[in-house]
Amino acid sequence: MQTNFNLNQFIQTYVTQRDESLLKSDFQKYQSELNNRINNKKVLVIGGAGTIGSSYIKAILKFKITKLVVVDINENGLTELVRDLRSSTGYNIPDNFITYPVNFGDRVFEKLFRFHGPFDIVANFAAHKHVRSEKDIFSIEAMVENNVLRARKLLDLLLEFPPEHFFCVSTDKAANPVNIMGASKKLMEELIMAYSDRLPIKTARFANVAFSNGSLPLGFLDRLNKQQPWACPLGIRRFFVSPQESGELCLMASIMGESGDIFYPKLDEEKDMIPFDQIAIDLLNNLGLKPDICKTEEEARRKALMLDENSTTYPIYFFGSDTSGEKTFEEFYTEKEELDTESFINLGVIKNSVKRDIKEIDSIFDKLNDLFENKEVTKSKIVDILKSYLPNFAHIETGKGLDSKM
Repeated sequence: MQTNFNLNQFIQTYVTQRDESLLKSDFQKYQSELNNRINNKKVLVIGGAGTIGSSYIKAILKFKITKLVVVDINENGLTELVRDLRSSTGYNIPDNFITYPVNFGDRVFEKLFRFHGPFDIVANFAAHKHVRSEKDIFSIEAMVENNVLRARKLLDLLLEFPPEHFFCVSTDKAANPVNIMGASKKLMEELIMAYSDRLPIKTARFANVAFSNGSLPLGFLDRLNKQQPWACPLGIRRFFVSPQESGELCLMASIMGESGDIFYPKLDEEKDMIPFDQIAIDLLNNLGLKPDICKTEEEARRKALMLDENSTTYPIYFFGSDTSGEKTFEEFYTEKEELDTESFINLGVIKNSVKRDIKEIDSIFDKLNDLFENKEVTKSKIVDILKSYLPNFAHIETGKGLDSKM
């Protein structure tokens, strides 16, 4: 097995298949305007310890901001973020830089916001992002609370101290959603758009971030470090961006977008969609290993027990995807959405996003809260409420979840 594996190089060569960032030409085009809008500003990043949030921070620290406050519930992630930044070169870390292991829905967050603010740029990356999070009514309530209800509280706080730029991350799964996570992010989009005439709000739907925290590809490396077998679905193709590109995309959207804009990457379905099983095989090859394809999870676990430093093969179990909420393809926009494909070189912008009245938003919130308070609530009842409000929501229910798989 090779010991000099370079993950960033692997992502460029085999996953994104781009030698340079997708956003490079757009940053060159708007460099002067970005400098004017970012330099000397005070910045708040919520959810900044995750892959996208930390990549956003690295992108904005290429400029010269005067203050950076980062909030995340992941205390260990914040520690690694600080160590990573302090151990690197090329970042303009301001003297006024502080991180807080705090939930942005908690009362203490409002206190620190009022103490450190007002902020010129606010970016929110706090979200439940996994399809697997729709296990049952408890996980669904937690997901809706995090992705939607807390965002409402944040927006009301921002109305008191309006920033020059506000960004809240979305997902490609919000376009014609088939899972509750995607539906919750679509609901989040409509929530923030209801404020877009009072706050400068932007968002972005984008592809899978290659080897992001909790992702299947990063799970391959985690399993390898523990000498555990790999499990991978067959035939599931996804668009990918690198962690660097994810941060740059969100930065460009947050700073250069107009209020109400939804950004997405211009990617080609034939050229840029990569199957997970191809990533698995390419990764093994680059690690100096050959796949030992197993017929069952049990066979894969048994063979993993026999691995040693001289092994030249690695057990992997391929399976057909049959879990709830899994889409076999990705899309960034729907047929009814108006697209601006001219303003940016490698980014598109959805311009006519739905802007509902806040009273309508409150109505769906009230219905969801009533359901969550009902001891007899079921997953199907929550799905029905979301379907009545989001006509493009076509939930895929199989009765199976990813927690039952390796």
